Amino acid sequence: MSFSKNPAPHIHGGGSVSQMMYQVIYGLVPALLVHIWYFGYGILISITLAVIAGLIVEGFMLLIRKQPLNYFLLDGSALVTSILLAFSLPPLVPWWLPLIGTSFALIFAKHLYGGLGYNPFNPAMVGYVLLLISFPLEMTQWLPAHQGLNFHKSLNLVFYGITSQNLEIDSFSGATILDQTKTQLHQGKILIEIQESGEGWWQLNLSFLLGGLWLLYKKVIYWQIPTGFIASLALLSTVTHFFTPAHYPTVFFHLMNGGTLLGAFFIATDPVTGPSSPKGRLIYGIGIGILTYIIRTWGGYPDGIAFAVLLMNMTVPIIDQYTQPRAFGHK
Repeated sequence: MSFSKNPAPHIHGGGSVSQMMYQVIYGLVPALLVHIWYFGYGILISITLAVIAGLIVEGFMLLIRKQPLNYFLLDGSALVTSILLAFSLPPLVPWWLPLIGTSFALIFAKHLYGGLGYNPFNPAMVGYVLLLISFPLEMTQWLPAHQGLNFHKSLNLVFYGITSQNLEIDSFSGATILDQTKTQLHQGKILIEIQESGEGWWQLNLSFLLGGLWLLYKKVIYWQIPTGFIASLALLSTVTHFFTPAHYPTVFFHLMNGGTLLGAFFIATDPVTGPSSPKGRLIYGIGIGILTYIIRTWGGYPDGIAFAVLLMNMTVPIIDQYTQPRAFGHK
């Protein structure tokens, strides 16, 4: 009789990595449908390109590292990274952006650290930040809601930069509501003078909330991180708006625009790059919310979630050190 030795934990709930990853993908389905309804088919193209690149790069790196392809390629982790990155991008970015971002995320933020379970930084956010810093123009080309672009026009924009009517992508591009508001506030305007048009964004964030509640129900994520994130962001925005309502947007504005609830439920809750104790997760979520508000309000980027997550990733070892419950029998 042969016995196999496996690492701890030896007692667990029976869930697997692949089950968790696919539950995350299921949780993103409502957001995908809302995204298509308001912003067109670009998100489908971005997801397809990112997933193709992700699977190819994941397989290549597994071969180099001499890891079993069947097990790791099908665990869903590369799919989740690819899809989350695609959701973070404008829907009609050039075709090569999802390829570059996904490849960089998986190679430099995942496999160079030893693969799944060893990476200290969220791979999708590493890829996103690389693209945002390297290609700022392409990363700020968002379509206003309901532009009526069909799938064929979307393909032409993604791969050629023009539609069948030879209209360039710049003709369709528009800043997000976060971009518009921040720019006009810096120009000296007050909120009442700014024409806010957040159509599509609050509906999209509600769909992320729905998916996040599904993940909580399935016990894929813990409540502490999204609660800390949302509560700290809401508190700061409420206080600043109360004292200076002409210059600081409302809590609804912050929670229902940009990638707030995508970040709270799907990105910040990455179990590999976050703390492992309940208290630590709450502190971690609060930190992300505070940093997101600071970057949004006074920083150089309109939506600081990616930077906030990566900065808090660096604090995880010290958070774990001071919040891990003491082992029985140790002082």
